[in-house]
Amino acid sequence: MKLLGEGFYWNDLSVGDTFKTFGRTISETDIVNFVSAVGMLESLFVDAEFRAQHSAIDGRPAPAALVYSIAEGLTLNATGQGTGLAFLQMELNVEGPVLQGDTIHVEIEVTEVRATSKQGRGLVRTKNRIVNQRGETVITYTPLRLMAGRD
Repeated sequence: MKLLGEGFYWNDLSVGDTFKTFGRTISETDIVNFVSAVGMLESLFVDAEFRAQHSAIDGRPAPAALVYSIAEGLTLNATGQGTGLAFLQMELNVEGPVLQGDTIHVEIEVTEVRATSKQGRGLVRTKNRIVNQRGETVITYTPLRLMAGRD
């Protein structure tokens, strides 16, 4: 019986494969819960008066760490469910702000696929672009993941 929602196996992927996730709108609740849970109680995120007087960004910004975390949820639920074994490394570049009310999705391109020395496992690197509703790339990151292989 096929397991619904199962992720990709490393040996089913090829360099150049591309995917796009569904979108997710960033809410005030997302921002409040995230900054409270992780202790990121920076005035920019919790003080509307400070933000109005001192911020270089119009609107209520979401921490890049929150945006990246939501992007990982969108990505892994669609690609690594049951097949992802470990997150190993990445480079992350913030290219623009994400504000409360923005909707993001992730565009994924496979850039590296190779077997490991241990049978049944492989390494997969992707270039993930987090894109807002205006088509602007707001964050780019390049995760390297250890993934299960198909028998």
